[in-house]
Amino acid sequence: MHDNFLRNIPFLKDLSEDIISSLNAKVKTVSYKKGDYIFHESDEAKAVFFVKSGVVKIKKITSSGKELIVCMKQAGDIFAEASLFGEPGSFYPGTAQTLTDSEVLYFLSTDLENIIATNPSSSVEMIRFMGTQLRSFSSLLRDVALLDVYSKTVKTIERLAREFGSKTKCGVKIELPLTIQELANIIGTNRESVSRIISKLKDQGLVSIEKKNIVINNWCDFCMMFAETLEDS
Repeated sequence: MHDNFLRNIPFLKDLSEDIISSLNAKVKTVSYKKGDYIFHESDEAKAVFFVKSGVVKIKKITSSGKELIVCMKQAGDIFAEASLFGEPGSFYPGTAQTLTDSEVLYFLSTDLENIIATNPSSSVEMIRFMGTQLRSFSSLLRDVALLDVYSKTVKTIERLAREFGSKTKCGVKIELPLTIQELANIIGTNRESVSRIISKLKDQGLVSIEKKNIVINNWCDFCMMFAETLEDS
């Protein structure tokens, strides 16, 4: 039933039809409403998840109760992959919550581990995937440490546009219904600072807001300003 979907997962694409059929029999499907929790970081990590439709955010909660959105996953993306080959009793590295109505597939970690361990090509692809994820997180940590709030906000909007943007007559629309607070949680700062920066970008005619969706009105001008902002930071 999910053969085509599984075939599009990089580290499963070269598996035989028999193995894909076996995985198909083990995969579970769950539908979630917007705002539902898939797992908490205090839960024991027992499964690996894939977004079939919708958007899922992965967040960390600080000791003071502040939310930091680490990443967002859309259709075709994997999350909680860190549970693979982990120590028994390990916990999920973050909390997963739906940003929109979503459909999610999942495997028990042990089922995927057995497949990956006995298929060298899958092992290589998984290592490549983990390497890409590590580089992405390293880049985010660098930005958090080195950029000021304005630069981080501009860079975050540019990144979201590349990952979740669609071209419209008005520009590039970020297909995520984000509140200012959620955008601040992605950037790692407070709502008031982000609100002021968004207002400034709107006054400059660079962005507009359509029903919680950020629209970059002129992609070329925005990217030019984005590059200048990073040079000045």
